[in-house]
Amino acid sequence: MTEQSLKKAKLIELKEDLTSELSGGKSIDVQFNPDTLKVTYANQVVQPEGGNQAAGTSGRQFIGAGTTKLALTLWFDVTAMTENAVDDVRRLTKDVIHFMTPKASEQDSTKLVPPGTRFSWGSFIFDGMVEGLEESLEFFSPEGKPLRASITLTLSQQKILVSTFEGSGAVSRAGARPFASAKQGDSVQSMAATSGKGGDWQGIASANGIEDPLRMDAGQFVDLNASVGATVSASASLSIGASAATSISAVVSSPPTISLGSVPAPPALPQLGFN
Repeated sequence: MTEQSLKKAKLIELKEDLTSELSGGKSIDVQFNPDTLKVTYANQVVQPEGGNQAAGTSGRQFIGAGTTKLALTLWFDVTAMTENAVDDVRRLTKDVIHFMTPKASEQDSTKLVPPGTRFSWGSFIFDGMVEGLEESLEFFSPEGKPLRASITLTLSQQKILVSTFEGSGAVSRAGARPFASAKQGDSVQSMAATSGKGGDWQGIASANGIEDPLRMDAGQFVDLNASVGATVSASASLSIGASAATSISAVVSSPPTISLGSVPAPPALPQLGFN
């Protein structure tokens, strides 16, 4: 089994209106993936003029604006580099500072605006502008050159961003196919029918090791793409059929004879309920 490659987070330069990637813009892979992403949502509300602040929040008005912010920390360490090593960590962090640096606006060259920035890591994508950046230099060489740094980034978007996901909401795990989560009252048959695979629900139940496909626990995960296949189902049917035939054959076989001297007794007739 081959080792799964690690998905690296990226910073990608966007157009200033955040509609698409900037042609020829900067794109970098982070050196170490962050261990935490913090997403903050906020609505903008105001107190109308002449409003009674003592009345609490009843007089406050939502003005139709909101913000979403992403905060994360990126680490850089040149002592961990085995290829293309550098002697100063700032040679790496300057690529991140690029996303903070204002440049001439695409719509008005007399104005300076920071570039649009996309943080992308697997299924997590955040488009916005770098609102704040803090760099900490934490380890120095004998020559006084910084070798390790952390950068705290804050990106913001002037609206409430709603997360979107690929697929039908199935739960996924790294290195595994997506699993569907059973709801209260679900059965393997109903879940397979919903996914368009109702004709193979027996195979799905068998492949998932489900002993009672009619009674599913709420939250139980099922791989609806797994199946033992029609061949196994057919074999099982033939096996059941053969067993049934063997049982029937045993029932209709000739009844035993009772020896009375040298003349065998005739077979007993079935009781039909007549006197």
